[in-house]
Amino acid sequence: MTATDSAAVTEVFDVLIATFPGRPTDQAVDELRQDVLDRMETADPRGVVLDISAVTTLDSFFARVISETASMVELMGGAAIVVGMRPSVAITAAELGFGLESVETARSTDHALSMLGISVEATDDDTSDPDDGVIDRSSPTSSPGGRQ
Repeated sequence: MTATDSAAVTEVFDVLIATFPGRPTDQAVDELRQDVLDRMETADPRGVVLDISAVTTLDSFFARVISETASMVELMGGAAIVVGMRPSVAITAAELGFGLESVETARSTDHALSMLGISVEATDDDTSDPDDGVIDRSSPTSSPGGRQ
């Protein structure tokens, strides 16, 4: 795999972040979906952030996999949020008829983490060091999309 084909699933606090490659092949998308679902089972996260910010082109297969993966995550008890959709990708998704209405979206990973009830606040001691922050992992008052 080249750098543009690489994909990754990482865990931040109790959230999985799945980063899709810039030019995803069908195989890379399938493998990432399977990795997300496997990690959902073993890590028991509160949610999954599907980061498509590097994706520059969208086809019907990729759009369908994003939608299906989000649905599968929710069936497994987590929340799924797509982040980083570029305008060109949004236009193509709409033109292909994939409105992704059932998929939660956020502008950034920080916004998605906030939607999942995770926030990092700086302490009064030293606001320049993020490792000194206070992490609030309390559940949000309502889940994304108003679902409980």
